[in-house]
Amino acid sequence: MEVTSNAPITIAEGVRESNTLGAEYSISETGSLAYIARAHQYDQRLVWVDRKGTVELISAPVRGYEVSSLSPDGRELGVDISSNTNDLWIYDLTRATLTKLTSEGDSQAAVWTPDGKRVAYRANRNGFRNVFWRAADGTGAEEQLTKGENQQTPYSWSPDGKMLAFVENDPVTGSDIWLLSVEGARKPQVFLRTSGNENDPQFSPDGRRLAYTSNESGRGEVYLQPFPGPGRKWQISTNGGSFPLWNPNGRELFYRNGDEMLAVDISTSPTFSAGKPRELFEAPSLYPSGVSPDGQRFLATQPVEPDLPATQINVVLNWFEELKQKVPTGK
Repeated sequence: MEVTSNAPITIAEGVRESNTLGAEYSISETGSLAYIARAHQYDQRLVWVDRKGTVELISAPVRGYEVSSLSPDGRELGVDISSNTNDLWIYDLTRATLTKLTSEGDSQAAVWTPDGKRVAYRANRNGFRNVFWRAADGTGAEEQLTKGENQQTPYSWSPDGKMLAFVENDPVTGSDIWLLSVEGARKPQVFLRTSGNENDPQFSPDGRRLAYTSNESGRGEVYLQPFPGPGRKWQISTNGGSFPLWNPNGRELFYRNGDEMLAVDISTSPTFSAGKPRELFEAPSLYPSGVSPDGQRFLATQPVEPDLPATQINVVLNWFEELKQKVPTGK
């Protein structure tokens, strides 16, 4: 039971990969391979979008950006740049400089700690996609925070910086929300696991609630639950929703529904209540991923050219025979 291969061997190429699903392929027990082919990687712009949908270009160079995140002070961005691999970079908005943060292999989904000193991210090391973190200024080595064979993606820190909410993709239960305390033994604990898929956990600015997306109703909706609980669960969206983002003042929760960006007023005094969703703007091909400290602008990526949807699934019959030729097991 020892690994004898001296080097990794490529067994399939051109497979599409997404931040939420990972590599999009499946293998049957009879030896067939099915996969969605990787489309052309379109370049993206980094932009600001105000509450009316007006777009303002950020002076960062055009790259294969996939996800961007805003530092707590609003001065820097953590961005995924896709080429042959995914690497994390830090863009300084004031100095207009782009500095590489990771180079060890695929690294994605940067999440800043509340003090802005560290960045947590998902990284592929030794074949598993776990959560790591390192200093945002690039000093020191990265440190592994979670372990496991399932894909794990960080999403949000509690305001005190002690708790990280991340999503684990389980082959049995789907996407589940987990919590990791970075103090003590650092043993992850399940926050929400159902027969549906839970995603996009976001701590409220006061740390008392967790917003997330779930398809438990049959479609994706945005919900709120008390943290650490127990307490009533609130459905925030009314006609579908995903990717919740908090206004830093804690009095609004934003989310997407298709091309729409919506806002919901949140009140916690004297008791908790949520208002009716209202549309802020409609912006196809814009993907907001952060809110400015004043709550008036959204950080987003915008494709230079429109993305093309997947139109087919490729199937390779008798793929196990090809696999045997590439990875012989006789010796």
